[in-house]
Amino acid sequence: MAQNEITFPESSSNIITYSNIQCLTAAKILKENLDKISLASFEISSNKTENGIILEVFQSKEGDYFEVNSDNKKITLRATSDLFLEYAVYSLLEYWEVRKFTPDYTYYPKFDVLKFPANKNRKEKPSFNFRGLLYPGMYDEAFRKWHKIDWYLDDFGLWGHTFNQLLPAKEYFKENPKMFALYDHKRHGESICYSNDTVFKIMVNNITKAIKEKPYATYFSVSQNDDVVYCECSDCQKLNQKYGSPQGAHYYFLNQIAKQFPQTKIATLAYLFSYQPPKNLKLATNLYPIVCAIEANRGEALNEGKNISIKNTLQKWTHVSKNVMFWDYTVEFSNFLSPFPNLHTFSPNYSFLNSIGVKGIFSQGYADIPGSFSELRQYLLAKLLWNSNFEVKKATSDFLRGYYGKSAPYIQEYLDILTKNQIETKSYLDIYSGPVEQRNTFLSAENMSIYDNLIAKANAENDDPVIKKRILKLRLDLEYVYFEQAKFYGKEPHGMYQKKGNSFSVKDNLENRVQDFVKNCSDFGIYELSEDGLSPEEYFNQWKYIARNNVVDHLGENLKYEFQTQPSSDFNAKKERGLNDGIKGYKDFNLNWTGWYGQNAEIIITSNNVDFNSIDFQCLEDQRHWIFLPKEIILKGFRNQKWEIIKEQKSTQLTENYNFSIGNYSFDNIPFRIFDKIKIILIPEQKLPIWRERKNKKPMLMLDEIVLKQK
Repeated sequence: MAQNEITFPESSSNIITYSNIQCLTAAKILKENLDKISLASFEISSNKTENGIILEVFQSKEGDYFEVNSDNKKITLRATSDLFLEYAVYSLLEYWEVRKFTPDYTYYPKFDVLKFPANKNRKEKPSFNFRGLLYPGMYDEAFRKWHKIDWYLDDFGLWGHTFNQLLPAKEYFKENPKMFALYDHKRHGESICYSNDTVFKIMVNNITKAIKEKPYATYFSVSQNDDVVYCECSDCQKLNQKYGSPQGAHYYFLNQIAKQFPQTKIATLAYLFSYQPPKNLKLATNLYPIVCAIEANRGEALNEGKNISIKNTLQKWTHVSKNVMFWDYTVEFSNFLSPFPNLHTFSPNYSFLNSIGVKGIFSQGYADIPGSFSELRQYLLAKLLWNSNFEVKKATSDFLRGYYGKSAPYIQEYLDILTKNQIETKSYLDIYSGPVEQRNTFLSAENMSIYDNLIAKANAENDDPVIKKRILKLRLDLEYVYFEQAKFYGKEPHGMYQKKGNSFSVKDNLENRVQDFVKNCSDFGIYELSEDGLSPEEYFNQWKYIARNNVVDHLGENLKYEFQTQPSSDFNAKKERGLNDGIKGYKDFNLNWTGWYGQNAEIIITSNNVDFNSIDFQCLEDQRHWIFLPKEIILKGFRNQKWEIIKEQKSTQLTENYNFSIGNYSFDNIPFRIFDKIKIILIPEQKLPIWRERKNKKPMLMLDEIVLKQK
């Protein structure tokens, strides 16, 4: 035997020794895996030995950690708990190149002689005390433990937005409106009044019940609802003036809650109006703020470029609390299957968060849906949650070789070019963006062709049906981008329609491709395509509706349309052409709709002596997103150097309605040819209705396809 290594040769008999019953599970896991990689035999024993592998659990005041130590004869795994001893086993197995890439795929190398360096000592503590990861693999306990990830549903007795759970508006608001937020001069059930003593008592009582129901949970979330509403009553305003507005009263209240439960870790989401830390207020030592930087540019690190304000906010938080945690949004929630090149930010982000003393991270991904590169994403993030200095580039190569075999170089090149294109175009990666927004950057038609070619090469390189299926899943991303952009481009190149004779129809075989996409999604367990819950089947239904109903030929396609009032830059992708491109919008207000925010929509059409007697257009209603039908419509005609009113139409009284709908407007039997120009004026609601009132929000108008015809 060489002096510098311990060996377990073929046919040798070796002992895995456990010091107490706490170690037995870890010992069994170690033996089960060693039997798959080594020709040596291993037996489990509680008898002390000077050789083999020894497992021990011990007490420590330093918090949880484990050690992997060796001398000339044995390897000793020591840990502060049975769970951390399992972690030590997994780390030892990874040293021997065992890789648990996904819950259903573990790579086992084969060794004639198993070796380990002699006289080595390694101690591992996690970079973050809480390591939450919400990806498909985390629903599998064995996979979760292998990668040393906490399960948030076990660790949290109360989770997420809990104000409504702790003080249900349905139960209390009608009889006790003063228990709820006075916001913009009205009481709202979406939040609480922080200075109301009854609110405090009820919430303390309900938190006490929750702790009794889940005594083994580590954290209990006491967090605002998912809304911007906060209390502005005179007493709460005094607290805001003292501790910072609008978050001061909120954190003062939470401090008082935390003091009622000194032995319990009270977590709270620093989110929307509570995102900034309070002023002149140190948080209770058992209060754990979870900072939610929802507006971050996911295309660059949290401490760089456009994210510098987030860096500054996080550093402010570490001055008011030693328990800061971070909620990391790591995918595109509006399009689970759209490429989202942010992998290069994972390592600098977690290194930065660790360096400023962040104590825990909840990394939100696709939940149980295997979205774009979900397997690689969860693998890398898990490694970084344990060790923020983990070598991501090396691990990525390791994963791709193990998971895609001979096709790995092409997948690596695809990832590299995708990331390079995102960086070079300085694309802002918004978690609620999509393929259409990136059509001129990393998802341009030219770039898509390159990606498609690389995936085709990856598929051709490998005959293994298992790996071919994994590559097929990657192709779904590109197919989805194509389908979405095809809806946007419509009749143009890269659009979904082709001209046959005098009319347009869907391109040959395109509907079959969408149908295959839906079937493949089902086969992969992709039952939703977005956070909103859109199923692949419903996506196909909507796609077919658009294909059959949303292309139109009309006389206005070659006329000049001009904006008299400028639309919002967020909803003006095609400029004026968006209103006469022959393609109608449908349910997605980001696609083929033009939007005006808090102002009239005014469009002038130069009639150019074209003979038409009908104007049709449609408007979107989506009250959940503050989009309303026009309150009034005015048609004007210009002739003899002056404007005259042709038609006025007022809408019916506005009612509360959270269902999507489209309003169709027709103005027929009018000799528009007699006018040089036509002006269409849409007047929005002058203020938001009470059920959708929010500060800094205004009614939006969404208009599409002004169709001119001779009927």
